[in-house]
Amino acid sequence: MRKIAILIFIIFCSCSKEKTNKIPKEVPKEIPKEASYFKHIKSNDVKLAEPVYGDWLFSHKEKGQTFEQYFTSKHIVPTKEANIIYIRPIGNFNSLQKKQIKLANEYLEIYFQLKTKTLAPISNDVVPNSSRRMMYGHEQLLAGYLLNDVLKEEKPLNRIALMGLSELDLYPKPEWNYVFGLASYHDKVAVSSIYRLQDGELTSENFNLCLSRLLKISSHEIGHMFGLHHCIAADCVMNGTNSMEETDRHSIRLCSVCQRKLNSCIQYDNKKRLSDLEKYFKKNDLNDEFDLMKKDIGIIQ
Repeated sequence: MRKIAILIFIIFCSCSKEKTNKIPKEVPKEIPKEASYFKHIKSNDVKLAEPVYGDWLFSHKEKGQTFEQYFTSKHIVPTKEANIIYIRPIGNFNSLQKKQIKLANEYLEIYFQLKTKTLAPISNDVVPNSSRRMMYGHEQLLAGYLLNDVLKEEKPLNRIALMGLSELDLYPKPEWNYVFGLASYHDKVAVSSIYRLQDGELTSENFNLCLSRLLKISSHEIGHMFGLHHCIAADCVMNGTNSMEETDRHSIRLCSVCQRKLNSCIQYDNKKRLSDLEKYFKKNDLNDEFDLMKKDIGIIQ
């Protein structure tokens, strides 16, 4: 009987050991070599100026994010089930504002090389009085309510990211004056306001400046949804900003490091994306932005 018990024990231990050996180990992701495209455009990266009082990096001592850190991090990637970026307008928009939203949709589709759709606008009435206030003579909506009680509930088909665009100004909490936007990167949802991008009123005279701001802010926020952190490597659209003046100073261009990150996630054709961006900026008379793309194209040819 004792021999049988010992035999059973040996068999049990042997089976346990065999099962343990069969447990697959997670294979570390191999860091891909830097493609020649990124090496070439790196020479067009512009070093960030030393931050001064009022700048984002003056008060936020960020460590940045290397390509290796990004590549080995957990972040969303497009799949057959999740591959469309959505824009949800919130409020009553005039014809010029509607035109900007349409152009932002077109831009984001080029920028991320993913299908982008604008959903039908929803009324400001979705926000209850308890989440609204008057400040400095204009109405503001509570950003957190739009984010958590409106946008997070939306599940459009094949959504990979959803960005709400509010006509009205936003505030994050009672003690704050305003906020440009708010995001839940875990839920891949964000809300931003066009109110402060317009210098009081959107006109044909300031249309291009305000459009450039909208393109920067929307691509920046959605970039975060794809796992990109604030950039400290160069002048880049992923730089953090504290003010509209600082946003205006920073480039609409992704630096070479951030382009490499985004490309490793979405795996688009770099040259096609660059060419598409150049055509977009030229068509819409965004001359400074066009020159940036033209410079990159010139160096890779």
